[in-house]
Amino acid sequence: MATRYEELAEALSLRIQAGQLRPGEKLPSVRQACRNTHLSPSTVFQAYYLLESRGLIEARPRSGYYVCHRTPTAVRPPSAADVSTATTEVAVSELIFDVLRSTRDADVVPLGSAFPSPALFPLDKLARSGARAMRHLAPTALTAELTAGNERLRSALRARYTRHGITLNADEPLITNGAMEALNLCLQAVTRPGDVVAVESPTFYAALQALERLHLRAVEVPTDPQQGMDPDGLAEVIARHRPAACWIMPSFQNPLGALMPTSRRQAIVQRLAAEGIPVIEDDVYAELFHGATRPHPLKAFDRDGLVLHCSSFSKCLAPGYRIGWAAAGRYATTVMRLKMMGSLGAPVPSQLALADYLEQGGLDSHLRRLRRQLAEQVGRVRRWVLAHFPPGTSVSDPQGGYFLWVELPEGIDTLRLHQQALEKGISLAPGPLFSADHRFRHALRLNAGHPGDDRVTHAIKTLAALIRAEPRGTA
Repeated sequence: MATRYEELAEALSLRIQAGQLRPGEKLPSVRQACRNTHLSPSTVFQAYYLLESRGLIEARPRSGYYVCHRTPTAVRPPSAADVSTATTEVAVSELIFDVLRSTRDADVVPLGSAFPSPALFPLDKLARSGARAMRHLAPTALTAELTAGNERLRSALRARYTRHGITLNADEPLITNGAMEALNLCLQAVTRPGDVVAVESPTFYAALQALERLHLRAVEVPTDPQQGMDPDGLAEVIARHRPAACWIMPSFQNPLGALMPTSRRQAIVQRLAAEGIPVIEDDVYAELFHGATRPHPLKAFDRDGLVLHCSSFSKCLAPGYRIGWAAAGRYATTVMRLKMMGSLGAPVPSQLALADYLEQGGLDSHLRRLRRQLAEQVGRVRRWVLAHFPPGTSVSDPQGGYFLWVELPEGIDTLRLHQQALEKGISLAPGPLFSADHRFRHALRLNAGHPGDDRVTHAIKTLAALIRAEPRGTA
């Protein structure tokens, strides 16, 4: 059921779309809206925040909220013709290392970074939790739970999944060194060198790096900017290539920000189960929804143990702590053995700090604040892009996370734009990073997860100037 603030936001959205509230028109003040609707100020603020994140209204300092002048432009859904269904030998690491090296420089505006601002996280509280937990740690506990992970943390995670209606097995989750170790272990558990793996198009570049490391081939499946992987495109890939596995990010996909509807999640899980094909689920952004409810993971629809679900705290709570987990279904024992032969265990202090923090009960209030901040900033950066980038630019409209996928007019080469932007102290993630055959040269991903960074506005305007000066037809 919709909450009161969502109902108010929907009513105002319909009035904007019907022309009853015109571009540039001021909305009622929060006090006026409270009198008119008999709602609390916090409810009205949440409704206005939601409309702002969707690009329908904008806040003006010391003035109030106004209907946006420019109608948001959405990225067009790709057709099957946009995506090659041939398998591709993956070789992307050199390009990725070259592009991402710039994001480590604190003086560079981090529009190309994969992480939101560290200032958004309760690092002081986590530090206190870590100190408290370590003071009471028995020395034998440092090695007693090496491979599976700290039982306090695993128990807290199982309880959280149960609250979302998902029951994990007794041997789940396996604690890992971030989500990337979980994803790599799961991929290794279900493939052999030379196998084909179905991925989204565009897809997360770290997925391509994992395929490259394991000598696997990629086949890309058309992916809608709003609804995620296309089930019909996946069916065609299965019929033609019989992939050994499928790697999917169903919630706020990196780089598109797509949110797969429940019906599409069920259809994909059922189709893969019918073919006996395991699916590796990258669910690291699911807690960053901008709406009222957390989307159900693919794991919620798994009846055959074929979903290898992976997540972490790196994007929503504790960047740098490197704590992730895998709930690998029927492959749990294999994944455990692979971890034992590799890294052996995850850092005990980080696990204890997170276990203590979860037991103190502060996670949900932190997440509510984080979601609101990210939703506001995503809407803000989206409006800036639409206001300053040249005609013909289209921008994704994500319902969660902090990434924007921007498609520029044809002929703009974002690899060249990346180099020009670096000279101005700005990083970005050019589109070719997100494809096994380096397509999407006219697209880029922007990180909007840095509220409070005054450099971002200037960086967007600088990028716009570089794009307008770029000669066309040379990409």
